[in-house]
Amino acid sequence: MMRLTAGLLLFIAIPSAAIAETAFVTDQLRLGLHRAEDTSDRSFRTLQSGQEVEILSQTRNYAQVRLPDGTVGYVKVAYLVTEKPAALIVAETQAEVERLQQELEKTKAQFAGPAATIGAFEQQAAEQQAALDEGARRMAELEAQNEDYASRQQQYRHTLPVSWVMGATGVCLVAGFFAGLWWLDYRSRKRHGGFRIY
Repeated sequence: MMRLTAGLLLFIAIPSAAIAETAFVTDQLRLGLHRAEDTSDRSFRTLQSGQEVEILSQTRNYAQVRLPDGTVGYVKVAYLVTEKPAALIVAETQAEVERLQQELEKTKAQFAGPAATIGAFEQQAAEQQAALDEGARRMAELEAQNEDYASRQQQYRHTLPVSWVMGATGVCLVAGFFAGLWWLDYRSRKRHGGFRIY
């Protein structure tokens, strides 16, 4: 009998043990806040879904709650949950997403100038790299030509160019022609006493 009485007292004490616990109005549209402990009176305030309340005392069916603005009243326990309802979580998540989007846009705006400068530097670097590549290609061509000329010079080091030979031959022919004329004139004058007879 003593055990039964102790068990009943413990069972009755359990609902009132949750004091100063945070709870939320469930996903119902509206919940009336009453002055009467059994909510038999007309509600003096309507709580929306997701409204945060502080549980001051609780029985099996009703709870005395305090709102963030200090208002105290009674509500039905069946409409209180200890976890945030989905509507509140969605609203908070949407607000956080909007805040993050605004922060992202602000960050993008802050980096727009440096990004443009970096883009200009990258383009300048690409142009300079292209110029260096063209210079390297031209240098390779010139080195190939130089090697070709060096090999030709090595091959023809004991010969003279045809133009030089032709030029020298032409000079020799002209000089020989005039030397021959002078020699004929000289021999003719010597033979005839210094007079030219043609």
